Amino acid sequence: MALAIRRATPADAATLAQIAAATFTEAFGHLYPAEDLDAFLRESYAVDRQRVILETPGYAVWLLEDDGVAVGHAAAGPCGLPNPAVRPGDGELKRLYVLAKYQNGGWGGRLFQAAMDWLLADGPRTLWIGVWENNPGAQRFYARHGFVKVGEHTFPVGRVVDREFTLRREADAAS
Repeated sequence: MALAIRRATPADAATLAQIAAATFTEAFGHLYPAEDLDAFLRESYAVDRQRVILETPGYAVWLLEDDGVAVGHAAAGPCGLPNPAVRPGDGELKRLYVLAKYQNGGWGGRLFQAAMDWLLADGPRTLWIGVWENNPGAQRFYARHGFVKVGEHTFPVGRVVDREFTLRREADAAS
């Protein structure tokens, strides 16, 4: 495998839409009725929506590629989580997914670090992450990087409403 991470551009919108839908489905698709999952994927990971994200200043996406084929991605930008403590200037890791076949090789950590480096490029700031309540592996990973649970929020996928933990790392802990 010739794996590499690169920053995505607007020309990658279709690739991002495909890998985002594939990784979300692989990780969570079994949780939702098919029609709810399909509607969520069509709306959340539409090519035009991914292009807007890639064209918006203040947002960034990285692709993990195996010989040019996307096998994972990370996305970061201004915090949009529904928590009263969120302040202007806070950043958020919005997505971090790697296909199962490519997990446990350190590449998820490298994607995470690329996003953290970008989020902190202008100096320390408070960072946020939302993580599914039943994903203890991700919760442990983020805890190792200084994130602590500070609340909860919901994440609807059709008729199913998941409970998510809201995690935060204070600016003074962001090293």
